[in-house]
Amino acid sequence: MNCRRLGVVDYAPTLQEMKTFTAERGPETEDEIWLLEHPPVFTQGLTGKKEHILDNREIPVVHVDRGGQVTYHGPGQWVAYVLFDLRRANMNVRELVHRLEMAVVNVLADWDIDAYGDPSARGVYVEGRKIGALGLKVSRGRSYHGLSLNVDMDLTPFTGINPCGHAGLEVTSMALLLGERCPDMEKVGKSLLTHLVSGLAATA
Repeated sequence: MNCRRLGVVDYAPTLQEMKTFTAERGPETEDEIWLLEHPPVFTQGLTGKKEHILDNREIPVVHVDRGGQVTYHGPGQWVAYVLFDLRRANMNVRELVHRLEMAVVNVLADWDIDAYGDPSARGVYVEGRKIGALGLKVSRGRSYHGLSLNVDMDLTPFTGINPCGHAGLEVTSMALLLGERCPDMEKVGKSLLTHLVSGLAATA
């Protein structure tokens, strides 16, 4: 598993790079995880409905080819794109989604936050508030897109959407939950990569 730290990168060119990597990879190409932050952007999935965007606050809205509805990315939120060969791992999409959610749950457990996934509304939650979103695209048995984790970010833009298509859904962050005890982005990023790699290594 090749882990790449990309820093703060614009959404559109990163999406194109993911598509290119997935289209050009071969049977022996190493899987990759790209850890990064995006400047403020809303992304609308394939099944997204425009009525779930209430007020985009002049933040760009990008229509993308992943599953799911609208979500927000911005500074202070880790995004991990998982470019993974499911066929080679003998893993179905449901299992991959579960493992990605559990990686985020395990990261939060490192700081004593009790989180959980919800099979009826994919993502990671703490006491009913969403802290991690997930959306994938699978092409020829290989995934791209991935997940996000709210660490220490401005949550205000989420009030301009129905997060992931759920009206009234509250969002939260590690900073909101932990206050002064919130770890810095670097520590959370390291933990996220560790749990993603270990969670995907035990292939089905």
